[in-house]
Amino acid sequence: MLSRVLSLLCLLLCMSCAAQDHPSLSLTPEGVKMIRSELGNIGLFDQALADAKKEVDAEIELGIKVPIPKDMAGGYTHERHKRNFVVLQIAGNLYQVTGEEKYANYIKESLLAYAKMYPNLPLHPTNRSYATGKIFWQCLNDANWLVYVSQAYDCIYDFLSKKERDHLEKDLFRPFAEFLSRENPKFFNRIHNHSTWANAAVGMIGLVMDDKELVQWSLYGLPNDGINENEVDNDGGYIKVKGVRVAGFLAQLDLSFAPDGYFTEGPYYLRYAIFPFLVYAKALHNNKPALDILNYRDGILSKAVDALMLQTDASGRFFPLNDAQKGMSIEAREIITAIDVMYTYRGQNPVLLSIAKDQNKVLLDETGFTVAKAIQQEKEEPYIQRSAVFGDGESGLEGGVSILRADDACLVMKYSAQGMGHGHFDKLSYSYYDEVGEIIQDYGAVRWVNVDQKGGGRYLPENKTFGKQSIGHNTIVVNEESHYEGSVKKGEENHPELYHVDISNDNLQLISAKENHAYPGTKLHRSLFLFQDEDFSNPLVIDIFRASSINPNQYDLPLWFMGHLLSADFEYSKSMESLEILGDKNGYQHIWKEAEGISANNQFQITWFGNEKFYSMNAVLGENDKLIFGRLGANDPNFNLRNDPVFIHRKENAKSSTYVNIIESHGTYERTTEIPLSPFSQVESIELIEDSREYTILKFKSTKQNEWTLAIANENNSSEALHKLEVNGIDYLWKGVYKIFKNQK
Repeated sequence: MLSRVLSLLCLLLCMSCAAQDHPSLSLTPEGVKMIRSELGNIGLFDQALADAKKEVDAEIELGIKVPIPKDMAGGYTHERHKRNFVVLQIAGNLYQVTGEEKYANYIKESLLAYAKMYPNLPLHPTNRSYATGKIFWQCLNDANWLVYVSQAYDCIYDFLSKKERDHLEKDLFRPFAEFLSRENPKFFNRIHNHSTWANAAVGMIGLVMDDKELVQWSLYGLPNDGINENEVDNDGGYIKVKGVRVAGFLAQLDLSFAPDGYFTEGPYYLRYAIFPFLVYAKALHNNKPALDILNYRDGILSKAVDALMLQTDASGRFFPLNDAQKGMSIEAREIITAIDVMYTYRGQNPVLLSIAKDQNKVLLDETGFTVAKAIQQEKEEPYIQRSAVFGDGESGLEGGVSILRADDACLVMKYSAQGMGHGHFDKLSYSYYDEVGEIIQDYGAVRWVNVDQKGGGRYLPENKTFGKQSIGHNTIVVNEESHYEGSVKKGEENHPELYHVDISNDNLQLISAKENHAYPGTKLHRSLFLFQDEDFSNPLVIDIFRASSINPNQYDLPLWFMGHLLSADFEYSKSMESLEILGDKNGYQHIWKEAEGISANNQFQITWFGNEKFYSMNAVLGENDKLIFGRLGANDPNFNLRNDPVFIHRKENAKSSTYVNIIESHGTYERTTEIPLSPFSQVESIELIEDSREYTILKFKSTKQNEWTLAIANENNSSEALHKLEVNGIDYLWKGVYKIFKNQK
């Protein structure tokens, strides 16, 4: 009898210990206990719970739907399976938080339906991806499914019988994980956001199943992947260190980020990838604490979230660098995850709470509970956007991105590495924002995400023929050829170099970089200043862009301004009956030439209206320069492109050329009163008074008759260097790279 009692006690103890193992990905038993103890007392979390119940209950009422896959993104089967994995993950958390078995039963029946379908499921019939999926048209979406569903499975693991678990793991989860990894090594074993999702998916289901082999693959990549180097496409992402290919989740953390947290594919794709990075990191934190993943590489994930938040405009929208859809913002569910996880596990930084408060949503897990409780206790502190300088590449030395902010103005300069297959040929380009939105735009990607009518949500052909091309960005284009000849491989081998940056003075900030490899025999050097003075109602962007070559070239500098052209102070001829196309390749074939002008003056001005405001560009004009107004939309049979305006300043048959521009915001228009305020430029004149290999000096005057002279050293970037230059009988002396002089005559 005693032995039977002891055996029973041991069995109960083992069962108790086993029960403590699940959940262990997005939730823990301790966290569930904490949440349940305060349900009904934490407003924002209680709202998340109510919203989740409403959402999942509606799906339960609808019934389980697991259709045979056939559609691209935006089509019924794609969106149904996408909806399934999101709802299943929420249902799992609902079961743990509420204890209501209807949620566990819903997950069980859904998984059994998938397990019945999956063993005989062929590749997706579309066959339009380098890694075609089974449930979705690409393996990437299959990995999305497994990242989410592994969390649901974890939450009901102990609810299921051993027989049910064995069936699901044999017929669904293990084959699914092997399909994403061993059967698709080009998808799994690379450095890319796609592979981050794959690594996380395989690792998370491996943790739930206690499958050490899957976890090993996820962390370190597949051994002997069999990828033929000659078959590697032009999409980048295959990295070797000392001749050995590196892959896996830890390699993603090592090689996708600069030390300051900048993600080489840009903010839009980090917004997407930060979810698998963080949910898998959270799972590893719970299951493999010795790995100390949240402190890995000096807390790289925390730095990445900080960098991501800084790469937003005043409304929280991410800068559309590289392949990016505009409008993506901090309200995305991936960013809710990022804020909740980072607040909970990395020092409980109170400024993150102000972001969470603006999001007004939290996760239905212990991180969301922690954030909601802290907000209820009013622990938040204001989050203030600031100027920032980010490096690119593993060591942060492959160019970068800088963000200059002053009042409501935000200037973004991109001089980064290629960014792999999602990168654009836009070296030394910039975009400009105010508190409302874009003034000078980056087009982003030519894509309608998840819109079935537009290519099933895929990148459209014009993304390659225009979106990635240099003419689609605010940077110099030489001889109508894109940077690096439009080759990702050449782009990956080269990058611009940071020349000088100074964000220490709010009234005059500088970012300056050089690009010597985009065009053989041609060197590019751009210096962008953000300048404030009481003579001007808003900060000025001062742009000095130098090009020098061993051969005569045609130089085009486009300005993709946002708004409606109001005026130009030079003569131009507008096409009235028919339009000609600006060129025949490299993006030029998509631009209608609407007008062309010339001017006998040594400066010109254009003014446009957008965001209910007035903007002007004042620029230095060279002899015989051409001034072209264009509009996007030529050779676009399916209306895939926006019909955006562009202004192109062209210099022909020149070895060296220097562009000098000042962009200003100077007024508003009140539609209800129909009264324009300050509709005219506050810059009266601009003049280039010295330009040599060593120095560039410009002079500009306000309508209040104050005058400034801005000098920059083009070859010596030492902050200690002393410079002396006489121009027009005036001596200019300064220390460091640059200096601005006011009213020096």
